[in-house]
Amino acid sequence: MSVIDRPLAARRRWRIPGGVPLVVALAMGFMALMFVVMIFAQLIQPYAFEHIDLMNRMTPPLPLEGADWRHPLGTDKLGRDLFSRLLIGAQTSMLLALLGTCIGAVLGIALGFFAAHRGGLLDEAIMTLVDFQAAMPWFIIALAILAFMGNSMLIFILIMGLYGWEAYARVTRGLVLGAREQGYALAVRGLGAKPRWIYLRHVLPNISGPLLVQLTINFPNTILFETSLSFLGLGIRPPMTSLGQMLGEGRDYLINAWWLAVIPGAVIFFTTLSMSVLGDWLRARLDPSLEN
Repeated sequence: MSVIDRPLAARRRWRIPGGVPLVVALAMGFMALMFVVMIFAQLIQPYAFEHIDLMNRMTPPLPLEGADWRHPLGTDKLGRDLFSRLLIGAQTSMLLALLGTCIGAVLGIALGFFAAHRGGLLDEAIMTLVDFQAAMPWFIIALAILAFMGNSMLIFILIMGLYGWEAYARVTRGLVLGAREQGYALAVRGLGAKPRWIYLRHVLPNISGPLLVQLTINFPNTILFETSLSFLGLGIRPPMTSLGQMLGEGRDYLINAWWLAVIPGAVIFFTTLSMSVLGDWLRARLDPSLEN
């Protein structure tokens, strides 16, 4: 085997039979597990996540000394089962991230299409708004909004939805401006099709690949945004729970009960890492210029 062929052969050894890289396959499996938890968390949890058992508080996880097989991940300061709380917390964080990502995607894609179609002053106004959103520290703005308007679920979801919409708008506008001058769009326009039909039936399917990649990039950022706010006590609050809220509660017990913060922190890390790996893989698959 030549020296040039060795790196390619090494990469092939780390692929599963379908040709998917092993790292990507692991990321797919982990995200599939997270989506199963998001849907069926209430059915999987062995205990009610808010159930208090002060006689079993601070029980360590298996296989540490003093662990209880009834609580494989241990218990918190109130004796609540950490595994059950982790399931509900992951469900909450995943639902909020998915909802926020979808709201931002719909808003950004709609404004991107509108700016590309109208052009002129309206296009400049929308792109100025995009630049303003990109330049402003949205995390600081979110803290100010939650501090002045209170922490309601509706306001929190709207803040999550407004996070990252400008990236969709910028990408969509550029793609639409290029796609509408392609041969297929010009042909359909010459046949007398209305702009709405051209955009929805022909342009949108042809630019869906980059938009899907942008969604996979924005999703882990939205999870980190939600967990950061909940960690500071401005997102999800008791009696509800989320991964960020669990991490915030566990930071005061890192010395004598490290599992309260390390376990939810590990779930946050592997979730964002898996989604980022999938985003990079999709970008490589959908972008012909990155084929090599």
